[in-house]
Amino acid sequence: MGVVVRVGAEHVSIKNRLGSGKTMSLHCQSKDNDLGNQTVADGSDYGWDFSPNAWGTTLFYCDLGWEGVPEFHFDAYVSSRDAVRCPSDCFWLISLEGVYGLNGQTGLWEFMYFWPS
Repeated sequence: MGVVVRVGAEHVSIKNRLGSGKTMSLHCQSKDNDLGNQTVADGSDYGWDFSPNAWGTTLFYCDLGWEGVPEFHFDAYVSSRDAVRCPSDCFWLISLEGVYGLNGQTGLWEFMYFWPS
């Protein structure tokens, strides 16, 4: 019996599509890597590359905020969810409605998170 190891890097990209010139603050990290505070302008994106660990437990999470939602936490990459959903590129779209994730298998944007009320 062997362990299946996914070879290669993963890319995560978070796109600000709030519109009307709204900027968002973003802070993403894993247990081992803190990517720091970012300010993402409307229409821009922020991304990073990493290699998932061999145990399938890689997790990157983010806290974001903008004028309509002062603080929101979400998981930007979870091995158990995203190894199949987005096997090399995980794209997120931040909109006024909430957070969408691109399903790499279907090519469709899926609504993933509502903003808190």
